[in-house]
Amino acid sequence: MNKEELRKRTYDFARRCIKLAMALPSTRLGKHIEGQLIRCATSVPANYRAALVAQSKAAFIAKISIVIEEADESCFWLELIIDEELLRKDLVLPLLSEAKELASIFVKSRMTSQSDQNHK
Repeated sequence: MNKEELRKRTYDFARRCIKLAMALPSTRLGKHIEGQLIRCATSVPANYRAALVAQSKAAFIAKISIVIEEADESCFWLELIIDEELLRKDLVLPLLSEAKELASIFVKSRMTSQSDQNHK
């Protein structure tokens, strides 16, 4: 997967999470999770874009680390939606799977970058 495809994939992930978050019930918990999920899910593509224009390998690694943290936090909120039965599980599972896949992709990217940096 090239940079442009991954950029689109992270953007699509954020948009799908926004739509899911807005479908949450208007309870105190639903509203809290709505805001949290929107924040962390939109942070994934925003920080990936920042990583792509990073001015150094260290800056790239720092931004990718934020992407990993935000993708993992998205997993947390999606898991909570499932466990609290706020939405149907079949609506949430595809996004949870995507969040895990994205986190895994960026962990590998960070490892590759750190390995390249250590071999200089």
